Amino acid sequence: MKSFGKKAAGERLERMQASALWADGAFRNKHPTLPGLRSAEPRPSLGDFLCGGERRHPRAPLPAIDPRRVWSKPVDTGLRATWLGHSTVLLEMDGVRVLTDPVWGARASPSRLVGPKRFQPVPITVAQLPPIDLVVISHDHYDHLDYPTIRKLARTNVPFVTTLGVGAHLEAWGVPPERITELDWWETHTLPGTDLRVTATPSQHFSGRSLGGRNDTLWASFAIQSARHSAFFSGDTGLTTEYTRIAETFGRFDLVMLEVGAFHPTWGDIHLGPENALKALQLLGGGSFLPVHWGTFNLAMHAWDAPPETLLQQAPAQGVHLLMPRLGEAIEPTQVERVTPWWRDADAARDEGKKPAQDEAPETVSPAVGFPID
Repeated sequence: MKSFGKKAAGERLERMQASALWADGAFRNKHPTLPGLRSAEPRPSLGDFLCGGERRHPRAPLPAIDPRRVWSKPVDTGLRATWLGHSTVLLEMDGVRVLTDPVWGARASPSRLVGPKRFQPVPITVAQLPPIDLVVISHDHYDHLDYPTIRKLARTNVPFVTTLGVGAHLEAWGVPPERITELDWWETHTLPGTDLRVTATPSQHFSGRSLGGRNDTLWASFAIQSARHSAFFSGDTGLTTEYTRIAETFGRFDLVMLEVGAFHPTWGDIHLGPENALKALQLLGGGSFLPVHWGTFNLAMHAWDAPPETLLQQAPAQGVHLLMPRLGEAIEPTQVERVTPWWRDADAARDEGKKPAQDEAPETVSPAVGFPID
């Protein structure tokens, strides 16, 4: 199955094996985790995952905005972010557009028929994106590295920055090798013709796209810097003391994008969840906080809106500058003053027999299908 990707070989494999994170034929988490993350609770069974929990998806499509009119305008502050669902963010930084973990596919799965299906369409199609200067891929899990999306992006001239080994998947799906840059932790790539620098930084996670392959590619978070601004993108991670080192290396970020969804007490070493995301933000030294990795797929047993509700309750008391834009809402962090719990509109609209507001939503987005049609 092509969506499984391809294993690294040749020079790519040699670079992987030369990494300090490689041992006994696989990558390993080398940095320490904070105490108290593991739980004595039993891990959820397959039955729990498939049938357990309540309110695991919204009762109606979420409010969304078509961002194209805003994208056509200059960025007043030089830094603008548009959350497009899950961990997909279009970041505009001093004239350079960076797209993180782009996922437009219907399922976080190698199959079109089975696996977690998105309950929320992307506000726009891949074809409706503005010209992208760089795509950043944090790791190879299906909800971050999406075969149909990469196939579409491969037809453009956009370059990719990713982690060791993931380039083999990209190349197998049609991305020319000269457009692929693989990084080990603490390695930096400067986008040619710009001052934009992307550094792969530690995260606490794992990798693999098949039942027989686990940790045969690397995972990472990323520090993204221009001359005037900086942003942090967590990818998938648990809470780690390495965030302190990242803060010491790069200073305070203007924008921090941390994963907050799909958490469970027994997953504390590989996922954050909202409460640990706030702790991670503190270790990073603060910064405007844009939560990601929620509002798109049903990947855990908790209520679909548990992450934003927890953040809305706890973040203000900690003095956090919280950013909770609607899907497709392009925001400049320093211009955001307060949070509106827009996600509640979906259930409220269903109760009233109305559809949630879709501000300038393009006709090509089909909630019935579950993903945009190009």
